[in-house]
Amino acid sequence: MSILSPKRLKARIEPHLHWRVPFQAGVYANSPRWSNKDLDPIPPEKRTWGGADYWAYWVSDMLAPPLASTVSSVMSLGFTARETIPIVFCGFLICSVVVTLTGKMGAKYSISYPVIVRSIFGMYGSMPAICIRAFVALMWTAILTVQAGAFLQRMIEAIWPSFITFPNHLPESANITSAGLLSLFLYWIAQTILAIMPIEKLRILFLVKAVIVPPTFVALFLWAAIVTHGGGPLVTGDMKITSPYLGTAYSALTGLNVMIGLFSSMAVNMPDFGRFSKNRLAGGHQFLALPIIGTLGALTPIFVTSANMYIWGTFDWYMPNVIANFDSRAAKFFTGFAFMLATIGNQVAAGSYPFSNDVTGIWPKYINIFRATLFISIFCIISTPWNIIKNAAGLLAFLSGYSCLMGPLAGIMVADYYIIKKRKLDIHAMYQDGPDGIYWYTGGFNLRAFIAFGVAVAPLMPGFAKSIEPGLDVGGAWKIYAFAWLFGFAVAFTTYVGINWYVWPQTVSLVEEEVLPPQKGEVPSGAESETIEGKDGAEEGVAVAAEKKMEV
Repeated sequence: MSILSPKRLKARIEPHLHWRVPFQAGVYANSPRWSNKDLDPIPPEKRTWGGADYWAYWVSDMLAPPLASTVSSVMSLGFTARETIPIVFCGFLICSVVVTLTGKMGAKYSISYPVIVRSIFGMYGSMPAICIRAFVALMWTAILTVQAGAFLQRMIEAIWPSFITFPNHLPESANITSAGLLSLFLYWIAQTILAIMPIEKLRILFLVKAVIVPPTFVALFLWAAIVTHGGGPLVTGDMKITSPYLGTAYSALTGLNVMIGLFSSMAVNMPDFGRFSKNRLAGGHQFLALPIIGTLGALTPIFVTSANMYIWGTFDWYMPNVIANFDSRAAKFFTGFAFMLATIGNQVAAGSYPFSNDVTGIWPKYINIFRATLFISIFCIISTPWNIIKNAAGLLAFLSGYSCLMGPLAGIMVADYYIIKKRKLDIHAMYQDGPDGIYWYTGGFNLRAFIAFGVAVAPLMPGFAKSIEPGLDVGGAWKIYAFAWLFGFAVAFTTYVGINWYVWPQTVSLVEEEVLPPQKGEVPSGAESETIEGKDGAEEGVAVAAEKKMEV
């Protein structure tokens, strides 16, 4: 039976027709305020991801259009491929270390980012941390929908060349053509259907992409290297630093920061995917996935863009435009298909799923992954992202500079979990309501974390503002912003450790023995509780939980 059959689709949608999310009391929480099925630890039978699955996931996430646009940002500083490739490798290597460290948090306790940050920022303090991460996923998912629609348009043009001259009934001010809008809607339908599928089933999508996309990248690389007789101007040319304010060293730091920024958001919410690990992300090979896949993948957009200049006379990093120049209809179709598949894998892996999973933690009584996914899918249309791409250079600069917030966030997470709490958490306390919980801190906020975050972010704000409005005079503050992620991570890490060691030590939140979720063969106390739905579900849930309360 097809996974998209009407019967299965009905079974997938029907539980979400209730106003409140169905709540199972007594397993981890005594209130739907902090728990629902999507936020609770992943049960052992769903922890199925091994090393190959995570490498396939990184192929799905890395080999996609955002990699090309990020590499283009580095090369726009005046670097050739000789300087860009080492910068790409070092940036991904640094990011990979943090991604693996945060991923192991979720892998050990089988919980997602919005739950793990409760132990770090406090029960209510987790809300700002969730919003910071969710916003960038929301915007990038909408923007990439336009580019993916353009790949589908290239495929349609390859099959029916008459589609190239499809009548346009939209004014120029619409910033999109009728053909582009039609292609976008067709892609959006497919994207939405895939996005609402459970993430554990989408590992198949990641594996398929891992089989199809890399050969396409290799083929494009070989084609570009052959037609340019070794690389072309972006490869064999001379380095010419373009900024009159940045020297070679600061330009290199800026490029490094840009590469780290590409996965700076994943560096904090990797627990969303780490929780599916069947072996707690064992093995050092996870540290190598990003730098190896990312560096090899970066060669293709560099060589293809150089070939585009060599053959057609223009530098163009926007792959739909490059594909449109191909003479072969077969090349147009299969390249467009591979890049569309690459984009949809990237959107699900780094956009819609992290967003949906994270905002579930804000109001789990009414929000779950399915509902949040529908919201982000609708947002991809009503936000008219084609207008964002055409008109909002400031917003795109804002999104590109968002890593200045992600670095401090990651630094605090790593410091708290590995240095302060020494990897010992109480899984049940992360779902406990009220000031009796050990992660309640001060009124639900861990003020130590917010102080460290503020100390790290404040020096970066002038440079952040200048990146959005270049005309601002911020003195020498922009120099720190050149390596914003590294600065923010290091300052937040050291400040947080210093506060906890010398100024305001944590006491209640530290546990002598870790409390883990059930392992294979174990059944959590209260698992036999009935699922309670409907208007009075929350009140009944509290009553049931009172009878079956677990020791925390």
